[in-house]
Amino acid sequence: MARVWTPRVDAVEHSNMHRFLETIGAADSDAARRFALADTGSFWNHVWTFCGMQGERGGRTTLVHEPGPRGTAFFPDATLNVVDTLLRIREGDETRAAIIEVDEEGGRRTATWDELRREVGQVAAALTKDGVGPGHRVAAWMPNVRETVVFFLATMHVGATFTSTSADFGAHGVLERFGQTKPTVLLASSHYRYAGKDIDLANTLARVRAGLPGLVRSVVVGDCPNGATPWSDYRGPADDGPRPQFGFDHPGTILYTSGTTGKPKCIVHRAAGVLLMHLKEQQLHCDVRPGDRVFYFTTCGWMMWNWLVSMLASGATIVLYDGSPTHPRVDRLWDTCEEERLTLFGTSAKYIDAMRKSDVAPLAARDLSALRTVCSTGSPLAPDGFDWVRHRLGEVHLASISGGTDLCGCFVGGDPTKPVVRGEIQGTMLGMDVRVVDDDGQGVVDQVGELVCANAFPSVPLGFWEDDGSRFESAYFTRFPGLWRHGDFATQTSSGGFVIHGRSDATLNVAGVRIGTAELYAVVEQDADVVECLAVGQSWENDTRIVLFVVPAVGKQLDDELRERIRHLIRSRLTPRHVPSLVVEVPELPRTRSGKLSELAVADVVNGRAVRNTEALTNPECLVNFTL
Repeated sequence: MARVWTPRVDAVEHSNMHRFLETIGAADSDAARRFALADTGSFWNHVWTFCGMQGERGGRTTLVHEPGPRGTAFFPDATLNVVDTLLRIREGDETRAAIIEVDEEGGRRTATWDELRREVGQVAAALTKDGVGPGHRVAAWMPNVRETVVFFLATMHVGATFTSTSADFGAHGVLERFGQTKPTVLLASSHYRYAGKDIDLANTLARVRAGLPGLVRSVVVGDCPNGATPWSDYRGPADDGPRPQFGFDHPGTILYTSGTTGKPKCIVHRAAGVLLMHLKEQQLHCDVRPGDRVFYFTTCGWMMWNWLVSMLASGATIVLYDGSPTHPRVDRLWDTCEEERLTLFGTSAKYIDAMRKSDVAPLAARDLSALRTVCSTGSPLAPDGFDWVRHRLGEVHLASISGGTDLCGCFVGGDPTKPVVRGEIQGTMLGMDVRVVDDDGQGVVDQVGELVCANAFPSVPLGFWEDDGSRFESAYFTRFPGLWRHGDFATQTSSGGFVIHGRSDATLNVAGVRIGTAELYAVVEQDADVVECLAVGQSWENDTRIVLFVVPAVGKQLDDELRERIRHLIRSRLTPRHVPSLVVEVPELPRTRSGKLSELAVADVVNGRAVRNTEALTNPECLVNFTL
């Protein structure tokens, strides 16, 4: 167990985690983990108080219906509005920046706490005038800019449900998502900029608006088309009175699965439950404090955007970045880290690996002395990524975290009071009964198994949108009854750490973005020269790359022209992240006896693993064609 970081004694003593341990009378974080699982209600009650959650929590902390991840109602008597916590007034913060927005060219905008509160109130008034409130959905198809944050907060203010996707999605990808959730109001941008190029969204926006007949208003940032409202005009008189209050289980956001088996599933999350989880993760596990400056490289289509916005609740300034992380230079983000005096720098494992391969040395000509924490997520961080952080960033806490859109939070992650071991996530998040189990559901240590969670937590989703509960049950609880199966291969080490080995289901995870195969196939198979296709992720240079196998039409072959057409289709209809690294011709695809494509079998072959269940295939002999 090679340690790459050990916290200083004084840093531990001044950490939020240490103060929380004193509050609950725990000797260390391991004792706190035991306490959290033994007395769930008391633990979350302490988190509410310590982390500054605002609202009336009521008499009961928990209402247990049955054991397991779905059997507990948290704070069933509570009434609150999460914006009261997110925009909580702290002495002296009026003129301090709440949001700093930077772009790849060095442009910069700020919003003070007072400006943010005022603008949120004005947009909330406009939403109210449009009749938007509880029971309505509001959607943002936007880049990562200030306006998106304001729109989110205003939506939370009025009690509607917010949903978003990133600006680089094509019309098909946007409508696959928003077409299901049927928003009342849409916020969109007329363009975005990436890698030095301006991308005009006017035509795509027209298709999106036409595909959402339930819209009562489209609000546009930038060049506003006919029939839409300019963002600068979408205002009303802010109400200085108390915000509306809602229950703890009030729906706040809808996030999307990747669409492996069809259209993306729409995960409905509690506003308060997600925020309470984020407060715990950010203040205790990442040591975020009032006045900190926090950055996470993300788009509005990834749950880490929601996670970043929640940092406001801890009194931190959030730093938004819009554009390519490596334009105009590969080390562009480290300029932002220095210029904005970032205390937490959040990124993906792929980005850290890219820095390592490019031999980037952020400290060589920069003062990064404000930086205390580096977070990595999206995919497993390889051991040499730990080495790069240690040698190139110095004495910073590397908090490798892992969770997902499904819970809009983390199962395992950092601990500022414990050493970091090379290649390992430090441990479970407080309050999470996370285990690794074998095929029989029995816990295992120091061997690969399935990552599961055995207890309830505040951000267990309310369910899938317009689902009777059967799809939700099948997605997480059928494989191991009574356990949340997350779909990750993992190892729990004897020292309490975790190693994530990658996805155990058919969902692709590239650059920290989950990509659904069904969504990919629907686009590729529109080409008349393609009969069918199958995509898998291949472990490649400490990351994952997409390999697309194609069965051409009779009399056709997969030449360079068809490969380029396929890539163009994917890039234009979905996102650039969906574009496969390899496009390979095969004569047929493996199928199960029920007629379904067997992506798992192909993934095993491509990654050099033994195929787990050839008996389930009608044509296992075809697998010889998938060896790369």
